[in-house]
Amino acid sequence: MTFKELNFFYHLCEKPQVTNLAKELNISQSAISLAIKSLEEKLNETLFDRIGKKLILNERGRYFKEQTYEHYLALKDAQTIFQKNKLAGTLKICASKTISNYIMPDIYYDFLTLHPEVSFEIDSFNSTRIINEVVEGNIDIGLIETNLSHSNIIKKHLCDDELIIVTSDEKYPKNKYVDTIDKKWILRESGSGTKEIFIDCLGAKALDLNIFMQLNSFEEIKKIVLDNTDTITAISRVVVNKELKEKELFEIKLINISFKREFSLIYNKAKTPNLLFLDFVTFIEHRISSNYKDMN
Repeated sequence: MTFKELNFFYHLCEKPQVTNLAKELNISQSAISLAIKSLEEKLNETLFDRIGKKLILNERGRYFKEQTYEHYLALKDAQTIFQKNKLAGTLKICASKTISNYIMPDIYYDFLTLHPEVSFEIDSFNSTRIINEVVEGNIDIGLIETNLSHSNIIKKHLCDDELIIVTSDEKYPKNKYVDTIDKKWILRESGSGTKEIFIDCLGAKALDLNIFMQLNSFEEIKKIVLDNTDTITAISRVVVNKELKEKELFEIKLINISFKREFSLIYNKAKTPNLLFLDFVTFIEHRISSNYKDMN
């Protein structure tokens, strides 16, 4: 049964003449008659007695009205809510570690402050898993830090990011280009966008790395590198801004190698973008484009 059929039914309960109701609603009599007939066929019940030009609610019709009218009113209220506030609902979002921890928190907060009827379900995984979640339709929006080309995914470029190599060893050549690094590498786990970009950029040199540990948390990696001068890592500049400024960590550059990557927003190609979805995507794009340069 449709909302239109129910709407005609409850109107006829109060005003049983089809002619008068058609004039009041500015529609044809046949449209009302066909809607009521369709409703009765779906219920396999006759709801009205046809007496002259009137449709008189019968005992089954009265019972149907008693059992359904409150639910009908609730549906009308829900319809009104969505008409008045298009920016209401829950978005499922998953962001990779760098984006989730160092870029998105303020964006989430500010959007929810502007739109209190909105809520987020937020997770943080590595980029490979996020891509899989988007393909399966388990999340609305993915925020990743790795290259991607997939026939079922739409990708929006948000900004470019720079990976840098850092150590806590003050004696190591700093801000000078070197060819090799004889230290213990502390890297992100397999599947991480950070690690994938780093290994790809190194090319054949990656075979010579002494990968000592692989972790899934930047904070864990930073702690180890800060506490152990014989360690080194590749990490987003955003993550270690504070430590660089306070000279707790020092940047090392490799000859003829730079580590660039892009942060992207992705969603399933089959998704229907509603107003809430589109507004939040635009909000993210605007905030990152205007603010990300300040994080570097």
